Amino acid sequence: MSPTSSGRPAKPATILDVAAAAGVSRQTVTRAMNGMPGIKESTRERVQELARELGYTPSRFARGLVQGSRTSVGLAIPDLTNPYFPAFASSVVELATQRGWHIVVDDYGHGGRTGLDAVDHLAPQVDAVIGYLGGYAEQAQAVMGRRPLIVLDETPGGAAGSINFDYAEAAKLAVDHLWNTNRRNIAYLDACSSSLIGSGQVPTGPSKFGAPEVVAQVPSTEAEAGPCTVRGRAVTGRLYGTGAPWALVTAAETAEAARAAAAALLRERPETDGILVFNDLMAAGVLKAVHEAGLRVPEDCAVIGMDGIPLGEFLTPELSTLALDLREVGRAAVELLEGLLAGAVAPGSDAARLTLVHQLILRESA
Repeated sequence: MSPTSSGRPAKPATILDVAAAAGVSRQTVTRAMNGMPGIKESTRERVQELARELGYTPSRFARGLVQGSRTSVGLAIPDLTNPYFPAFASSVVELATQRGWHIVVDDYGHGGRTGLDAVDHLAPQVDAVIGYLGGYAEQAQAVMGRRPLIVLDETPGGAAGSINFDYAEAAKLAVDHLWNTNRRNIAYLDACSSSLIGSGQVPTGPSKFGAPEVVAQVPSTEAEAGPCTVRGRAVTGRLYGTGAPWALVTAAETAEAARAAAAALLRERPETDGILVFNDLMAAGVLKAVHEAGLRVPEDCAVIGMDGIPLGEFLTPELSTLALDLREVGRAAVELLEGLLAGAVAPGSDAARLTLVHQLILRESA
């Protein structure tokens, strides 16, 4: 989707735009785009080329008049083994089905595939895409042309719509709770890609944020670069504001990697009395590490996760978390897409940029 001079994506091209550019009727465009007989091959090729230049792709809804199809939406998910994503996907599927939409899911977190790969795979099949793309908004919208793309939890770039989360407010809720319960040696465990994780040693060094010390399970050159994620930057910024010692640890986004990183942290800094964790899945690993270190939760060390997946209620102790209502996240995505498809929401407008907030759910672990 090409942006206009205002920086917003252009209005989607229509079949009438293609017909006008080609100097043919709407019916001829329909025949050319759907491989129907009754027109010259040279006309078919010219119409298809102009459609590509204009970024026009006939929607599956429009093609239903010819092919009997219905509106189809792609859902790009990075890892269905992480309980967060099935909960989100379930909400999208339920609410989309109520609208008569067809959902095509691409679980792209395997074999080195990316969010952009998922959109490349989905684009020929769908009218729109909703997804966690991990930083590929701009390129993915280009693949989609003028069909809507809604990205979650990343800089929207040129995407038609976006849903983000107020991590600054989430960090304030969690850090302030730990501080108010007399935690004075807090650590944050961030998620980094496996390519950034070091050999398992835990170097220490000065923090670019001014904190007294950072402990990081990455090479020292990476440790000095600070946290890997937007969540991490929000939390460490709030920790810096306390003026007390704090630590930064990184691990791959799995429970086992988080367990190993937390174990290394507790060996290096046994005084740690509070750990904030990138998500609830990793927090499960941290709880295991704290227990294995012979510490009590929350008496010796409190643990708070993020996302609010159902898993947290079934851990022992039950996990405190910065929770999102995942059904509402799905609802926000579906309703935003509905507005974009209907033309009620302009692509790239303020109305197409949503921000949702977390709620601090206090259970046994903090």
